[in-house]
Amino acid sequence: MERLKFSFIIFIIGALFGCDKGAGDFKISGVVSDETFQTSLAGAEVSLYKIPLASNTEQYIESQTLGSDGVYHFTIPRERMEKYILRVTKNLYFPIEKTIYFSELTLKEENVFPLSTWAKSWVELKFINANPLPQDHFQYIKQLGYASCLDCCPITPQDLYGAVDTSIYCINKGNTIYSLLYWILNTPNQGYLEANTTAFDTTQIYLSY
Repeated sequence: MERLKFSFIIFIIGALFGCDKGAGDFKISGVVSDETFQTSLAGAEVSLYKIPLASNTEQYIESQTLGSDGVYHFTIPRERMEKYILRVTKNLYFPIEKTIYFSELTLKEENVFPLSTWAKSWVELKFINANPLPQDHFQYIKQLGYASCLDCCPITPQDLYGAVDTSIYCINKGNTIYSLLYWILNTPNQGYLEANTTAFDTTQIYLSY
């Protein structure tokens, strides 16, 4: 009788929890948003990769091109993986990479991961020292502007010396402010400059000192 009770308990536990442990399909979906224009990101490519346990090797699964609603949807067989990676790319937009660990996924319902990105823009920092002296020391530091990308300009103070006639190009999120503080050291000349950087274009911030 005790063995029968134990077997019954094991059966109940298996019935309650086994549905999320065995075979089945994971459904991964979401909407990709364009933060610059406050709409969905139509025309972007969404790719899904898997990484097995104890491995750093990515294995390509599938790609989709987003329609006008920006919705992506993948149905994949449940496999014991370490993680999955979603990548979204579109020309002139910042790429998206989303890591999804196996432990985050469930068979019981749709696994929804909303994503968003920004259009790219650029700022040209145009600096000219109109009457240069060898001891001139120009310094500036970014205040507002995108800073979380490999191509972004640094957020630390930048120094230029002597004769200056240069253009420095910095990437930014489209239709957002890029600004900086500047100083001509050992002089009262200092100030603040800003520009709204137009999406897909280059906007100039000009300073002659």
